[in-house]
Amino acid sequence: MTVSLDSQVWIRRFHPAPAAAARLVCFPHAGGSASYFHPVSAALSPAVEVLAVQYPGRQDRRADPLVDDLIVLADQLAEVVAAAASGPLAFFGHSMGASLAFEVARRLEARGTRLLGLFASGRRAPSAFRDERFHEESDAELLAEVKRLSGTDAKVLEDDEIVRMVLPALRNDYKAAETYRYRPGPDISSPITALIGDRDPKVTEAEARQWATHTTGPFDLKTYPGAHFYLNEHHAAVNRLIGERLAAAVR
Repeated sequence: MTVSLDSQVWIRRFHPAPAAAARLVCFPHAGGSASYFHPVSAALSPAVEVLAVQYPGRQDRRADPLVDDLIVLADQLAEVVAAAASGPLAFFGHSMGASLAFEVARRLEARGTRLLGLFASGRRAPSAFRDERFHEESDAELLAEVKRLSGTDAKVLEDDEIVRMVLPALRNDYKAAETYRYRPGPDISSPITALIGDRDPKVTEAEARQWATHTTGPFDLKTYPGAHFYLNEHHAAVNRLIGERLAAAVR
């Protein structure tokens, strides 16, 4: 099956800002969708135009075949982003999205496009391996893991119809994230900012600090009170940080 790399299929611009000084491409977490970044887009526009990635197999792309290999997904998105984004560019990825953003950044930099910055949220560095296999567990065990991370309203996951709708994409994304293996080679030279919650079971401070080894540029770590989805509670502070960093980078 031929995969469409049309940017209109993959990218959502909730607040178009053609005169923006910079563009921020946002990569969702496992099971997530572009709409998660609508508030980020609203907060940063018009100074920064947010391009939110819509993975296949969810929301308005439910009919599109899922991609359970993060490297394949990165190859596809590198083509999409290269065609869709112009001018100064930065990436933000949460959880699985952080690993994906890094791999897309590697591909763009190999083509000569250096990011203003990579914001890696709620994810250990690519070289900090954990052997996790939730994608192989039963539906009940996978859903229990999702509830534990507090990324989805527990009441939503008690609705059987919604669960049946989201489970395929959720299991697919967990497989992509858990089977991803960092391949040593050229990393990136753009600044990396790692952002974590201080009670996140998915990433320790030490694992987050390993992001520094994946760039020849500056590295910074920001820690917020909270668990895996700390940014739901601290969205204003995170948006402010992104805005300030990008404004400084384009001066």
